[in-house]
Amino acid sequence: MTQDRRTFIKNISFASAGAMLLPITDAIANSVFKGKKILIRSGWQTVNIGDIGHTFGLLAIMEKFLPEMELVLWIKSYDRGVEPLLRKNFPKVKVIKSKMEDNAADLKEAFEECAFMIHSSGPFVTAQKELEMWSNTTKKPFGIYGVSLDEVSPELQNLISKAAFFYCRDTESLKYFKSLNNKCPIQGFAPDSTFGIKVYDDEKANAYLDKVGLKRGEFICVIPKLRHTAYWQLVGREPSESEKEKYAISMAHKKNDGEKMRNVIIAWVKATNLQVLICPEVTYQVELGKETLYDPLPSDIKKNVVWRDAFWGPDEATSVYKHARAMVCCEPHSLIMAVANNIPSIHVKQAQDTRKGQMWRDIGLGDWYFLMDETPSSQISAKLLDIHKNYAEAQKTTKKAFDFVVNIQKETMQVVKKFVV
Repeated sequence: MTQDRRTFIKNISFASAGAMLLPITDAIANSVFKGKKILIRSGWQTVNIGDIGHTFGLLAIMEKFLPEMELVLWIKSYDRGVEPLLRKNFPKVKVIKSKMEDNAADLKEAFEECAFMIHSSGPFVTAQKELEMWSNTTKKPFGIYGVSLDEVSPELQNLISKAAFFYCRDTESLKYFKSLNNKCPIQGFAPDSTFGIKVYDDEKANAYLDKVGLKRGEFICVIPKLRHTAYWQLVGREPSESEKEKYAISMAHKKNDGEKMRNVIIAWVKATNLQVLICPEVTYQVELGKETLYDPLPSDIKKNVVWRDAFWGPDEATSVYKHARAMVCCEPHSLIMAVANNIPSIHVKQAQDTRKGQMWRDIGLGDWYFLMDETPSSQISAKLLDIHKNYAEAQKTTKKAFDFVVNIQKETMQVVKKFVV
């Protein structure tokens, strides 16, 4: 990270406790509500372990730094084993599954009893309508934690101006947000809440590693990605015209993107004779990994490569990631899960992705950040092999980045605490 970047983050992102919390006290003096209950809106979808990770990460962060608070999770999606996983890992958290339009008793009770509402990480302000309902109904404070921004409508601009805080998960989004001159009193940087994830299934992961013959500490994880996720395919509906255009972009880049990531796999195997796991973050990536990465590999390389043929939950995935040597992929959330377990990880960002990739630079991993369209596979491979050859240093770099994130988590949770007494 450059000195200018460090200065930017220090000055306008999260600051120090002394510089940040004293002004906050004055700003929120008339907005504090009694009670120890906080309502969390999260769980945008379950076809992506990263979106699942938003929820599990934020709950872990809040339980760690706000142990005196009672957490109420208002979850949007909870299939694919998410609900029992929540019950297992967060038995103290009350879970509400009602929809906003249901006028349900449990949601009414949460609105009455909770003193604050927090919006979990996401690609944008996903729960804008829910926050508006909370604000209009209760007049209580709310905050938005760790999101990216691309465009802000007048309606969203007005909503954010009423927020107690707005934390962007990347500084490019924060720069854009600050250019809007919004009246939100606290505007800062807080990396994606998935960094807080501490969910594992070691039994299932160990069984899988043994079954497919992956040696612990001797394989890398590689995850493929299309330029745009075709969510319309995943839910079985007809695409809009905009979605058709995005799908065409994905198809136009699919071959070249696959070839570039495949060349990294080949270089790794040839240089080290170690293994590779091709695995998914999103459901469609199971087949994409087979089509674009595994099947076209030369036979002498393929013998060192495992293609995972099924989707998985964040618990099994994280338990596998922590046994990897390193990770290379376009999906930042699996990278986040790996870094949270001190696994060095290279982010290859596609041009059509959101500003969230900037996080890698923001937390001090800029040397492991590459642009797909501008970087030859040889440069990515060289960095991967450098990590491998200087592994102790790479892990120190990873830990330093993660410690930096944890410090921000601690600071921002103290901000949350100021609104609840």
